[in-house]
Amino acid sequence: MQIQVNTDHNIHGAVELAESIREELQHNLKRFDEYLTRIEVHISDKNSDKRGGGDDIRCLIEARLEGHQPNVVSHDGANVKQALTGAEHKLTRQLDKIVERQRNH
Repeated sequence: MQIQVNTDHNIHGAVELAESIREELQHNLKRFDEYLTRIEVHISDKNSDKRGGGDDIRCLIEARLEGHQPNVVSHDGANVKQALTGAEHKLTRQLDKIVERQRNH
């Protein structure tokens, strides 16, 4: 499974962050290895030009499963960890449903 992490220019420590995200996703999505071909993660700061603003970090994850259209989820959080965790939970639920349907056919 190939994992690509992209950040906008407002996210600090992008290289270390990208490696950390890759490691976390490889570990947490390991059970889907045989189905996933590629994952793209996009981290952005929606309110970079403003101070404050609550949940302004967005994590968008696009997962490509062999033989399926890409699945896209996103989650907004106060920080990168919250945004990533929320998007990862949404993606896991989607993948569970897809894999279950595939097994039943």
